Amino acid sequence: MGIKAALSKPFAAWVVKGINKWKKDALKAQGDVFNSLIKSATPTVFGKEHNFNSIKNYEDFKANVPIRDYEGLRPYIDRVVVGETDILWKGKPKYFAKTSGTTSGVKYIPISKESMPEHIKAARNALLTYIHETGKADFVNGKMIFLQGSPILTKKNGINVGRLSGIVAHLVPAYLQKNRLPSYATNCIEDWEEKVDAIVTETLHEDMTLISGIPPWVQMYFDKLSEKTGGKKIKNIFKNFSLFVYGGVNYEPYRAKIEASIGRKIDAIETYPASEGFIAYQDTQEDKSLLLLAKAGIFYEFIPADEYYNENPTRLSLAEIELDKNYALILNTNAGLWGYSIGDTVKFVSKNPYKILVTGRIKHFISAFGEHVIGEEVEQAILSVANEEGIEITEFTVAPQVNPPVGELPYHEWFVEFVETPKDIKAFSEKVDLALQQKNIYYFDLIEGKILQKLIIRSLQKDAFVNYMRAEGKLGGQNKVPRLSNDRKLAEVLEKYI
Repeated sequence: MGIKAALSKPFAAWVVKGINKWKKDALKAQGDVFNSLIKSATPTVFGKEHNFNSIKNYEDFKANVPIRDYEGLRPYIDRVVVGETDILWKGKPKYFAKTSGTTSGVKYIPISKESMPEHIKAARNALLTYIHETGKADFVNGKMIFLQGSPILTKKNGINVGRLSGIVAHLVPAYLQKNRLPSYATNCIEDWEEKVDAIVTETLHEDMTLISGIPPWVQMYFDKLSEKTGGKKIKNIFKNFSLFVYGGVNYEPYRAKIEASIGRKIDAIETYPASEGFIAYQDTQEDKSLLLLAKAGIFYEFIPADEYYNENPTRLSLAEIELDKNYALILNTNAGLWGYSIGDTVKFVSKNPYKILVTGRIKHFISAFGEHVIGEEVEQAILSVANEEGIEITEFTVAPQVNPPVGELPYHEWFVEFVETPKDIKAFSEKVDLALQQKNIYYFDLIEGKILQKLIIRSLQKDAFVNYMRAEGKLGGQNKVPRLSNDRKLAEVLEKYI
């Protein structure tokens, strides 16, 4: 065991001891965060306009601060972007994380000197928690790769601007920098395919022990490695590769193909970082749920997902949530986001400690006929059948067909890229349909009531989704294919790949 691995174990034990303290009393931790946020932001423009000086508890807060998405908060963010101080948070942000939204165009998410360390600490603690639980630390002596966006930063009114992953790249602790790949020059390549080719060349003969990234883009990296080596499995290229760290999408639809590419099962850690804050990470290999970070500069609120579009939806603190219920996640952060709807949905699977699963996006659902099918349901439906039949799936998405041919009922249309198409696609489709009926009672009722016909699966050409993302200029980085659409925009583009 190398010196880094040896030293990491007592350090991990010390860190986990601190985590366990707040984990056992997450409600107190949230109360402390709430009080600190209100106190810090009371002198700001937002704090003055929303009566922070009179807020004593969560009920006062709800009465004074409405729920907003980026567009709702934009008048304040625009003032921050042009260089005004003390608007949403004290002073100016340290960075802007630049993202793109479907309705907002370019979004500038403020990151403060108080919030940035929480991103770094959470990523570090996810690894240290793994070391403490498993005793496996040798990976810290090898090379680690983080497939991410370009670290090139620009300036906007004196504030550094870049992708979140690019910003974080500048802040990786010194003790990890020597082990970290790819090189800065390679990381700066903007074209994703050119970048992955360069990463393959740079890493092919290195002792890679940890690989991190969004699963579909890691799969692309693995495919290119295999091509370069005449079809070798990843386990034969990187003999000491032992840990996969991922986030951004549910791993399960990709797990079978990634493990097939590797050639064996491998330990994995799921993380839930966002530009708005680092929200949760998997803290044990025993289950796939994520520990909600109750002491990380974020005060959480939750809206029952089925009330999200109501005029006055129910707003709940962590103390009020119920298990196995779908909630829209709302953030209040030490970077100055207030009542901020991040757009994700989660459900709690434990209160001791508070642990979540990410179930989808609030805008990514199908309810063209009143069924309100969510991402978690379609993923579980197709994966249960695929796993049972040994079928590997590369990627998929679902859309409603509300204008079927004359004489036919409407239906859900699934666009699926298989590694190998099932021999009997109709039988496969029927099993998936039955699985979805069992997941969603509304969908079951619509099938039973002959409002909908059973779903139809369209098998797509190899690399259909990669080609689609390339054509859209969204290949690589943090970009993801939506699992669900409530319209036909994506479906109409994918029809040419059937």
